[in-house]
Parts: sequence; structure tokens; C-alpha cells
Amino acid sequence: MRLYVTSLLLFVSTCVAPAADEQAPQVSGMSPKAAKPGQVLDVTGVSLDVSKIEEVYLTDHKFDMRVKVLEQNDKLIKFRVPPFAKPGRMQLLLLTKGDDPKLLEQPVYVVIEENSTEIGQVKKDAPPPEVVQAKKEQ
Repeated sequence: MRLYVTSLLLFVSTCVAPAADEQAPQVSGMSPKAAKPGQVLDVTGVSLDVSKIEEVYLTDHKFDMRVKVLEQNDKLIKFRVPPFAKPGRMQLLLLTKGDDPKLLEQPVYVVIEENSTEIGQVKKDAPPPEVVQAKKEQ
């Protein structure tokens, strides 16, 4: 009986030990909470290194948008919001590496704001704004 219990404990410890070393990627935060297309976001957490994560996505649960990762280590991922990102609330999605890759939805969100560009007309013979401002001050 002792031999049976000892061998059972040995078997269980060898099966559980490798799994304990490999922690699944977990995200604890993302900043900023609102961003425009082209802006860089920082994601913090654990087990975020290149050996565990294949790709990073933003999703609205209808469309998964792959993002360009700029920097990645065990506790940080920096990525750029794609220029074609549509306004709305997006959730972070990670694709793991390995023989059995998984898509992991993370409990962090970012609000993509509309990318506003100001278009103005410049008069052909108008002086630069600095010159106009200096003349007003005199």
C-alpha cells in the first residue's frame, strides 16, 4: 500500500510540475484607456514574452484586428493601433504559441477615438502665423 501511494504521489508531482512552470499569459492593464489610430499602447502583465505569444489583436467580437508589436518582454507589450482602426470599444486578444495555440481574451479594453485631421486653407500671400502674432503684439 505504501508503495502504491508513493508511486501515485511521484506520478502526480511529475505531471503537475511542468505545468506549474508555464504560466498562461495574463494582462493586468493597458494604457492609455483611449487612443487614436497610430497611437502606441502599453500592455502590462505576466508571461507576455515572445516565447509565449504569437500575435496580438484588438477585437470588437465581430472583427479581429492584428496589431504591430513594437516591443515585447515578460511584463510589457507595446503596440501601435492600426491606421484603419474604426472608432469604438476594443478588447485585447492574445494568440499563444505552441502545439495547441489558443486565443485568449484579456480583461482590458481601449476606446478607439475618431482620427480627426484639421484641414485649413492657407492664403497664397499670407505671412506665416508667427509673423502675424508678432505684429499683433507690437
